[in-house]
Amino acid sequence: MFKNNIRWSLAIVMFFGGIINYMDRASLSVMAPFIEKDLELSATQMGIVFSSFFLGYALFCFIGGICADKFGPRKTMASAMGLWSVFCGLTSLVTGFFSMVAVRVLFGMGEGPMGTTNNKTIKSWFPRKEAAFATGFINSGQPLGGALCGPIVGMFALALGWRTAFVIIMMMGLVWIIFWLRTARDMPEQHPKMTPQELAHIRQDTQAVAEELKSSGPKLSYYLKQRTVWAIAAGYFAYSYVLSFFLTWFPTYLVQSHGLNIKTMGFVNAIPWLFGAIGLITGGLICDWLYRRSGKALTSSKTVVVTGMVISACSIIYASTISTLYPAVILMTLTVYALYNAGTCIWSTVLDTIPAKSIGSVGGFIHFIANLAGIIGPTLTGIILDKSHSFPLTFIIAGIVAIIGAMAILMTKPISSEITDS
Repeated sequence: MFKNNIRWSLAIVMFFGGIINYMDRASLSVMAPFIEKDLELSATQMGIVFSSFFLGYALFCFIGGICADKFGPRKTMASAMGLWSVFCGLTSLVTGFFSMVAVRVLFGMGEGPMGTTNNKTIKSWFPRKEAAFATGFINSGQPLGGALCGPIVGMFALALGWRTAFVIIMMMGLVWIIFWLRTARDMPEQHPKMTPQELAHIRQDTQAVAEELKSSGPKLSYYLKQRTVWAIAAGYFAYSYVLSFFLTWFPTYLVQSHGLNIKTMGFVNAIPWLFGAIGLITGGLICDWLYRRSGKALTSSKTVVVTGMVISACSIIYASTISTLYPAVILMTLTVYALYNAGTCIWSTVLDTIPAKSIGSVGGFIHFIANLAGIIGPTLTGIILDKSHSFPLTFIIAGIVAIIGAMAILMTKPISSEITDS
């Protein structure tokens, strides 16, 4: 499938971009025990530091989506990777709470455009029958990056110090930009090695997408009046709330609640992320299989999303009652696997409901709302931990939010690109 196909070569580059993205993002949580001690931060302050990333990230999901529509995914992604890599490296220079917050906000701004830029690229480069699997494959690099982050970044931090570890991670992103610029184009027709056969395959059911991208369409304000946009945003908010816990507080949970040292924590922390990568791929495969059988793209996506989020909610709520390590890790692994199973198809609901011309800006707005969860969740968790010194209530809250999100996704329906009186 991958041989001599430009679209899958592009997907592989995007997959590695996802690995780097989550290694950069999750590195702070892996090194949090070192940073808390060196900078003398409380749990509430550490929660604010975690949340500060999402403050910049949420805003630039929206702005990045607009940039992807205006300047194209190729330039937008290269600029984003360059900015977030530099700000990741600048984390090595922080001296206290306020400088850490400032750098994390800027780092989040750099990472913001990635999700919607990926989404726009997939919409242009893959026929619908491959779109869910492509989304799952590309995004599976992210939890894999989370898995690799624990042992690799933990090793760097132990051997060289946490400040040097951030510089090494920065260099990975800067090298990736070279491969992206060599491989990526905004549209398949622009690639010098694109064959007529592959272009015909891509355009078998996406010719309308190509034509739509050349035309004008409704303004963003039209889509913001549609209930489906807000329903997807609510579902994605719930998904992000649970995910942000694992990106920020899960390593600390392993250290504080189960007494693991940094080295052991790094490897145990990798387990849920590895299964999360599998979940993204299997979610895409299941969604594509349901679509081939039913011909109903949105129904297929919604089925996978709702099922995954309900399983994830039940698992993390049950984990709140567990005090021993192995059962807790098993339940957390199931939570992340089911969550990422849903995660593939949350993006598919965006693809199936939002016209291609507006996928960047509308998808960016949805991503902005979703990542407000990353601002709220980590800080709320830190406040609860400072007061209760235990995690169970934070698990229960995450599970309830996931159930509400699943209910919101059930309300989605396709949106016409034509302005109507409805």
